[in-house]
Amino acid sequence: MTDSVIQPIPFRAVSLLALVFVLLGPLPVHAEMEGLSENEMSNIDGAGIGFVLENFKFSHGTDEPDASGAQGRIFRIGGIKSTDGREVDITVNHLYISGAGSNYGENLSPVNLGRLVNPWSIDIVDGNTIGVPEKAVLEFAAPAMVGASEGYDCMNASAGVGSGTCASRPATAGFVGERPDIGLQMNVAVGDDRSANINIHAKTAVIDGSYLRLWGDNERRQMVGQFKLNFYSPELSVNACTQDGSACGSRILLTDFALQLAIGNQLQPVFFDVDGTGNFVVDVASIGQPAVGEIGADGLRGSSNPDSWDFYEAYYTNPEFRSNLSIGNFTVGTRDFGSARVQGMLIQHLNIRTRDLTP
Repeated sequence: MTDSVIQPIPFRAVSLLALVFVLLGPLPVHAEMEGLSENEMSNIDGAGIGFVLENFKFSHGTDEPDASGAQGRIFRIGGIKSTDGREVDITVNHLYISGAGSNYGENLSPVNLGRLVNPWSIDIVDGNTIGVPEKAVLEFAAPAMVGASEGYDCMNASAGVGSGTCASRPATAGFVGERPDIGLQMNVAVGDDRSANINIHAKTAVIDGSYLRLWGDNERRQMVGQFKLNFYSPELSVNACTQDGSACGSRILLTDFALQLAIGNQLQPVFFDVDGTGNFVVDVASIGQPAVGEIGADGLRGSSNPDSWDFYEAYYTNPEFRSNLSIGNFTVGTRDFGSARVQGMLIQHLNIRTRDLTP
């Protein structure tokens, strides 16, 4: 088989259904299959798959009946019970992805997600290049960050080139941009008690530099990983409204919202498991403590075990292992709480597990 590279393919879609048709439909391919020698095969490198969505918009569901009285199309999560044994129903009434200026999902317009020179990607990464020795790592990644001279400010919806490190470009008068408005409306019912609708909206959102990496751990015989989420939005809002939308509570408004969340890394990966009761477990194990004498009393490398000193130096000084949260301004209704920042947070141990609350 001849060496080939799968190039990113732009998909033009206005709905998820159209996207599915593009993905599943036949594509014309012109290729000639030829045998390769072992030497030729040893030089082949996989390039992964990149994908781009152009002129894309998506809106899903409503719990309201249509003109014929048929129930609307919704996304519903069931099979959950409260502590007193009542059925819990989580319904996503509306989920949308749109171009800028959607007015909280009311006016949908197209947006581009990624571009050919910096697409979304699914790839097999050589672990030796990212600090995971002798492993093949499966990576799902958003567009990568770029140099400041060619990037855009991650927050400013009218930023120009050279203003920041985000690759996704803002919308202009003649360009739909690569920063979508994203939002959802959801409702939680416990038995016959249905709550108000909860609305979450993010304007011109950017998640450049985010990725999920997965590989196998031979000792624990589990899937492990590394998760990095970058999320930037000039406005993130949350509020609750009555089911018919006639009245809404105070809106929680977070302006200039920037989150860089790191869970797991090559020195301390996150483990995914299912325990004996069938509950899901996410675990970032505690970082190992040095043995007596491994680190010198003065804390210097010269008086320490070099390998141990290098390990802890890499763990505590690598900025990629740390999480940051910045909020330009935080308001609830008419009350202004000012700005907030959490800087350099290092997750040294984390254990999340689901519980069966059925009596």
